Amino acid sequence: MSETREQDGGPLSRYKRIVVKIGSALLVERGALKRAWLDALCADLAALSERGAEVIVVSSGAIALGRGVLGLPRGALKLEQAQAAASVGQVALGHAYAEALGGRGLTAGQILLTLGDTEERRRYLNARATLETLLRLGAVPIVNENDTVATSEIRYGDNDRLAARVATMASADCLVLLSDVDGLYTAPPASDPTAEFLPRVPRITAEIEAMAGAAGSELSRGGMRTKIDAAKIATAAGTVMAIASGTRLNPLAAIEAGGRATWFEARSTPASARKAWIGGHLEPRGTLQLDAGAIRAVIAGKSLLPAGVRAVTGAFSRGDAVRLLGPDGRDIGRGLVAYDHPDAQRIIGRNSREISAILGYAGRAEMVHRDDLVLSGHTGEPTAQALPEATGQTGSANQL
Repeated sequence: MSETREQDGGPLSRYKRIVVKIGSALLVERGALKRAWLDALCADLAALSERGAEVIVVSSGAIALGRGVLGLPRGALKLEQAQAAASVGQVALGHAYAEALGGRGLTAGQILLTLGDTEERRRYLNARATLETLLRLGAVPIVNENDTVATSEIRYGDNDRLAARVATMASADCLVLLSDVDGLYTAPPASDPTAEFLPRVPRITAEIEAMAGAAGSELSRGGMRTKIDAAKIATAAGTVMAIASGTRLNPLAAIEAGGRATWFEARSTPASARKAWIGGHLEPRGTLQLDAGAIRAVIAGKSLLPAGVRAVTGAFSRGDAVRLLGPDGRDIGRGLVAYDHPDAQRIIGRNSREISAILGYAGRAEMVHRDDLVLSGHTGEPTAQALPEATGQTGSANQL
């Protein structure tokens, strides 16, 4: 898929990395897990995997499932009750996914995130690396908000926006929000029989935002409002997003077969949006001076290794943007550095195999990975310009 072509949305088989968000109401009924539905979903995930796609699941349901196991009453829970329910429910939910995916030859890996994990630089980078490693090893990450420790002040509160953040973090090219609604309408269809279904949204405008309704069920903490917010985050980062009904069995197969869904178009790909963001929206915190061999390597599309770095300056930390300079001071590009300045200083000019012995821990082989590197004159139009506004953040290294 071309990095300059707009992504207009369509059947799932065209995408390489897909994040699927599961709403509580789809997965849990009267405090019990809907096993037949989960089995059908995992069959869909296995089919996507067999076609070569990498899949990540952002799953609600831990509190809803845990309250059933613990016999808690219906209605609003106290914070400590919700956290206790999440603790029990996460165990049960993780086991259910592991069992259902394991029966189809797939391995499940659980990741529990808080708001800080996607906002604080080091934790964001660690979570991103964990996702990448799980996918590389062929596992299916099952992500949920860590409701056992998150309070109302430090939590997302809905998994729609969390799913968009995860999709952005993982550079996914498609995000699917499965819910108890089958897409976006011009007005809430439950209260307005004249509401029209919108199969495609080329751009999120004020008019589109005004169409959002409220939460659809007791178990759902989101609603169309949070789905539009998720679409703003995802599409700004180059990720196509779909809202579709998950109430039927095999909901992903239904989308693949052309079933009803609202597709939110992205005007770039995750890779090009990320490159534009690095190249045009991060303030460099230092410099790396490259030797001639390293310059040839990065121009050829390779990562920057410590051996090719002659000097470092600045008070940068891991994940910060740095300028890449040639021996004559010529600007080569920008990138996200993989080491804090003191550690970077210690390993410049050294072979990557020596990093562990020098630093005392197994760091990354690259000083700047090629996915985090933009050459001067090749950044293109900064299509990620809308990212800070869309995500509610400033230009920090946590957004993509």
